[in-house]
Amino acid sequence: MITVGNLSVHFGSRELFSKIGYFIGPRERIGLVGKNGAGKSTMLKILAGIQKPTEGTVSLARGTTVGYLPQEMVHSEDASVYEEAQGAFRELQVMKARMEELGDLIANHSDYTSDDYANLIDEIETVSHRLSLLDVGSTDEKIERVLKGLGFTSKDLKRPMREFSGGWKMRVELGKLLLENPDLLLLDEPTNHLDIESIEWLEDFLVDYPGAIVLISHDRTFLDNVTKRTIEISKSKIYDYKFSFSKYIVQRESEVERQENAAKNQQKYIEDTKKLIDKFRAKKDKAAFAQTLIRKLDKLEKIEVDDIDGTKVRIAFPPSPHAGKVILEGFNVGKSYGDLHLFSNVNFQIARGEKVALIGKNGVGKSSMLRMIMNQEPYEGELKIGYSVEVGYYAQNQSDILDGEKTVFQTIDDEAVGEIRKSVRGLLGAFLFGGDDIDKKVKVLSGGEKARLAFCKLLLQPYNFLILDEPTNHLDLASKEVLKNAISKYDGTVLLVSHDRDFLDGLTKKVFEIQADRMVVFPGDVKEFLRDKKATSIALYENEKVVKQQEKIQKVEAVVEAKPAVKIDKAKEKEIKKVESDIEKKEAQIAELESEMSTMDYSNSGLVNVQNSKYELLKKELEALMEKWENLAAE
Repeated sequence: MITVGNLSVHFGSRELFSKIGYFIGPRERIGLVGKNGAGKSTMLKILAGIQKPTEGTVSLARGTTVGYLPQEMVHSEDASVYEEAQGAFRELQVMKARMEELGDLIANHSDYTSDDYANLIDEIETVSHRLSLLDVGSTDEKIERVLKGLGFTSKDLKRPMREFSGGWKMRVELGKLLLENPDLLLLDEPTNHLDIESIEWLEDFLVDYPGAIVLISHDRTFLDNVTKRTIEISKSKIYDYKFSFSKYIVQRESEVERQENAAKNQQKYIEDTKKLIDKFRAKKDKAAFAQTLIRKLDKLEKIEVDDIDGTKVRIAFPPSPHAGKVILEGFNVGKSYGDLHLFSNVNFQIARGEKVALIGKNGVGKSSMLRMIMNQEPYEGELKIGYSVEVGYYAQNQSDILDGEKTVFQTIDDEAVGEIRKSVRGLLGAFLFGGDDIDKKVKVLSGGEKARLAFCKLLLQPYNFLILDEPTNHLDLASKEVLKNAISKYDGTVLLVSHDRDFLDGLTKKVFEIQADRMVVFPGDVKEFLRDKKATSIALYENEKVVKQQEKIQKVEAVVEAKPAVKIDKAKEKEIKKVESDIEKKEAQIAELESEMSTMDYSNSGLVNVQNSKYELLKKELEALMEKWENLAAE
């Protein structure tokens, strides 16, 4: 489908890629990985046709369509979410118009043996194939299904884009891309700013996506669940394995170990052979043998060991000063933005040494809660910081808060106080800022470099309470592992917001979930919390139809319970029992259909429409039976 041949990219004297090549086939699931600055985003831009390589080619099969999700996007601020999403179907209108033009051209063509006629037939086939992917089912249904899957409510669809944060705007762009249904999806950090439930929905969508996918992600779990092939960019080369990321890491390490052992054995062979040459070279009867050995060594192809970039950031939080037993308390805490109500009457407590994950869907107020604790936003109720508590805060937009005109060195040196000022260069080196890097202005740094610099600031003084809002955004996988290890060893208290399941796994021992008007405390880690949610309430939470049906049943049951017992004739009793039996059968049919729909291929719009129609019919039949039963019971 797409062939990359002898691709090279140079930025001045820096070589990003050197003569690399690979092939992307239909329905491939590729994870593109590497350290920050290795060239992952550049590679996606080249595949998308946005950036040209210095050398080499990218060849697409005829008719192949490509969809690209960048990290930064431009939207119409005045358009509603729904109107913005409708932009995904502009191609559909163009395709339909072109098909009409082609039909007219064919009808008026008389020479059926000409190249022009053959080209028209080829284009009709290409356009027809594209229309078969785009023009299936109702566009309204598709837009609503995708946007709700990404976390939007029915009310959200009517709100203008300017009312949403950058993370939510990114979801709209992702939704548009999924609706366009291109042959190849190029996704640059699609899980940034997505809550855990939306990430899981996206996983399911991508697994069943009919086209090929190349994605960049620092979410190990997401990579493992979606991809089947891993391409790593490292030191201008690529390493291509037919494995998901976790299996790739094992295979990669095994391969390097094999190379190292082979190289050692070869080196021993070379040394032993040289000894023999030196031994026999001076002897006339052995001189010919010595020359044979020399020729063998000259022809010997030296075993190369892959040069893996093993550089890592070094993070170790200073020992935390002693604090009281209670670090933070909340009493009847509430937050609203005008008419938009987030939560109210929230009560909680965080004790010394606890590591707590703050969970909830995007928009419920997680980041707002952290800013309220830092007294950066007004709120209702009381938030009380404990005795001798020193707070270190990493904001979600921490890297954007940095002064772009300052150099890397100035950013840290201006904040350093006391003895640590003597160690600024060493501290920056631990965060991979060495040599001329410390003289770079912050505004030219990548997202990952800014994130590292922001973390470097947290190590300038000791804290006993760390508040971290999405700390893994823009960090590569190696840096995330280092950060996770540092937090695990940290002897202070941590309140952490993150959508990265792998990062959270085993890191926290308590979960605070923000819901409407309350905060729920879950005593366990995040994986246990998610298992519990999925097993008990996620289906009801996401399926409004089921909720309404249950409310209907509860209403009927309440009517029956309130009705005094009366004597009824046997005929009516028999009729009621029959209706009850019919209700049970109908509920069983609905339950079976819901089970089928939970594993249905939602890319097949025809099947979706059929199943939805069945569901609506069964629901109406059940409602009629319930009404009949209610009337009989009420007589």
